[in-house]
Amino acid sequence: METEPLKRFLLREGATLVGVGDVTPALSAEISHLNRGIAIAVNRSLGAETVELLSGLQDLASGWLKVRGFRSLLIPPDSDRRKAKYITKLYKLFCHKTAATCSGLGWIGKNGLLINRQYGSKLSWATVLTNAPFVPDEPTSESECGTCELCVTHCPSQALEGHLWSVRDPLRVLVQYDKCRALKSRRTALDERPNCGFCITVCPYSRKSSRRKSIRQ
Repeated sequence: METEPLKRFLLREGATLVGVGDVTPALSAEISHLNRGIAIAVNRSLGAETVELLSGLQDLASGWLKVRGFRSLLIPPDSDRRKAKYITKLYKLFCHKTAATCSGLGWIGKNGLLINRQYGSKLSWATVLTNAPFVPDEPTSESECGTCELCVTHCPSQALEGHLWSVRDPLRVLVQYDKCRALKSRRTALDERPNCGFCITVCPYSRKSSRRKSIRQ
């Protein structure tokens, strides 16, 4: 099943990037039948308006799939962790970075974030899992950070190990998140977001891109 019709539809509706990957190895038994991950990205800072946009794109994708007889599960955007809500439990089922790397939309940087060649780490993500038999995109399996150490050097909490990510070694620790959280707690409460932003700011891929803050201009 070709992915281009769905991709064109979501891009017209406001997505910046859309990819489809085979996410079979990352799925728990209860959702193993939903083995295609639709990675949806928007080039916007992750705030309430961005969450609304991403959620809307997920709903559109789900509707597109339902009309064609396929099932879907929407993994909410990263900051949509509303306390005492069922949606919070869904977030823990699947990692957006996995859908993105399986779709070839980027790699995991030394900063522990998804890095895209064009947009760096400035994209905000959501995922739709589905049983639609899409032909998957070519996945990304290795880091493209190379010898760059800017994020490692400039991390104020010294939380970055400096390792290169690879699907061959998925359990290798890239970031000591307890150090990130400790620095964050001394600055301001950011609702479970474990980074201060320096590792995004200094990344060469992020520096060459710009990001919009609102949904509509």
